[in-house]
Amino acid sequence: MNSQTYAKRARLLNPIDDDFLKKMAEDILFCQEVIRTILEDESLVVLESNSQHTIKNLQGRSVILDILCRAGNGKVINVEVQKEDNVDHQKRVRYHASCITANMTDTGSKFKDIPDLCIIYISKSDFFKEGKTVYHIDRIIRETGTIVENGLQEIYVNAANKDGSNTSKLMTIFTESDAYDDVLFPVTSKRKRYFKEDKKGVAEMCAIMDEIREEGRLEGKLEGRLEGKEEGKLEMKLEVAENLLKMGLNITKVIQATELPFETVQAMADKLP
Repeated sequence: MNSQTYAKRARLLNPIDDDFLKKMAEDILFCQEVIRTILEDESLVVLESNSQHTIKNLQGRSVILDILCRAGNGKVINVEVQKEDNVDHQKRVRYHASCITANMTDTGSKFKDIPDLCIIYISKSDFFKEGKTVYHIDRIIRETGTIVENGLQEIYVNAANKDGSNTSKLMTIFTESDAYDDVLFPVTSKRKRYFKEDKKGVAEMCAIMDEIREEGRLEGKLEGRLEGKEEGKLEMKLEVAENLLKMGLNITKVIQATELPFETVQAMADKLP
C-alpha cells in the first residue's frame, strides 16, 4: 500500500477506530477529558494512562486494553472502544475486569485492598436497545432491590442515541469525521484535528497503521506455526496410543502414557478387533 493510500485512509479514521484511538490516547489529557465527561466529574484527575496495555494470561487468552488509567482517588479506569457488533459485549467486559483485577492484585494481599475498578465500554451501536446514551449497570439484591457494591463499576456508552448530553456530543466527535467542539472538548478536538488534517499528524497515523498491520501479519504467522506444532503432537500421541492398544496394554496405562482423554482412548479401543 503506497503512502497516498495510507494518508487517504488515515483521514477517514475517527477515535472510534482502534488505530486512531491508539494515537489519541497517548495524550493523558485526552483520556482525562473523556473520562471526566462520561463520569460527569470535572474534578477527576488522571495520574497515569497507558494506551494498548497488554495483560498476559498464561492460562487463557491475553487482553490488550485500549486505555488503562489510574485516577487520583486510586480508582483504576479501563476505557474500551468497540466499533464492531460481532462480539458479546458484556462478557468481554466481564473478562477484562477479571484480567485487570488479577493483574493488579499482589500475592497474599487482602481482598479489601483490591483497588476499585471502573470499565467504560464505548460502542457504536446501542446493543441494549433501550434508547439511552449511557447505561450504568448496578449489582442489585433481587429480593429487596438494594444496590450492593463490590468495587466494580460498569458503564456502557453508545454513539447511536442522540440525547443532547455532553457524553452524546462527545460520541459524535468519536464517530463523525467533520465533528469537533473546541469549547466542550478542546483536547479531543485539537488532537483529532491534528491526526486528520495536519501533515505531520497524518504521517504519524500512517506509521502506526503500518506498524499494527505488520504486527498482525507476524502474529498470524506465529499462531499458524504453533497450531501446526500442536496438531503434530496430537497426531503423534494418537499413533502411540493405537500402537500400545494393539500391543495389549490396558486403557488406563495408555491414558497415563499419552495423556489423552479417556473418551478418545476408549473410542480407539472400540475400533480395534
